[in-house]
Amino acid sequence: MVKILIVDDHELVRTGLRLILEEVPEFEVVGEAKSGEDGLRFCRKDAPDVVLMDVNMPGIGGLEATKQIVRLSENTRVICLSMHTENPIPAKVMQMGAYGFVTKDAVPEEMILAIHKVAAGQKYVAPEIAQQIAIGKLDMDDKNPFEQLSDRELEIMLMLVKGQRVPEIAGSFNISAKTVNTYRYRMFDKLNINTDVELTHLAIRYKLISSEAL
Repeated sequence: MVKILIVDDHELVRTGLRLILEEVPEFEVVGEAKSGEDGLRFCRKDAPDVVLMDVNMPGIGGLEATKQIVRLSENTRVICLSMHTENPIPAKVMQMGAYGFVTKDAVPEEMILAIHKVAAGQKYVAPEIAQQIAIGKLDMDDKNPFEQLSDRELEIMLMLVKGQRVPEIAGSFNISAKTVNTYRYRMFDKLNINTDVELTHLAIRYKLISSEAL
């Protein structure tokens, strides 16, 4: 039996995934969490076999939660889910130790296949994303500017463009607001921008977020 935890801040998504997975006899949904923090707490208490992790959530978000869960237990494997599949996010989550990356609009059969493979210790990346990563490595002339951000900078960027304020971000990572602003201005310098508004426009341009999600 594969024990699965679903982590997503949208109840409708969690419910939909649960209904799909409960149709598979060898799957058991052992819990749901609406934030990275809640997912991490669940994994500390009762380690599931597979975690389905939404990348972009309030609080520490899916990237930091994935990183911490991977450190916590080698027996718990994370599959990251996102509507936004442009690099550098898919490559980053795999580098962080995730076992899989699947788009949220994947058909149920693909989600089930991904869980089976990951539970068996194999990596799974949706074919269109794997192709994109491979092409991105070859096409150096059209490099995504967000690829130069560090893991923490990318995490903070996703929180800023979702409208989270600096004090909230500082509390999520247990760091000072001054440190968050240091990361923020370092990002601005790397991306050659000056404001959060420009950051948001750039993230939309490179399809890291959608305007509908704001």
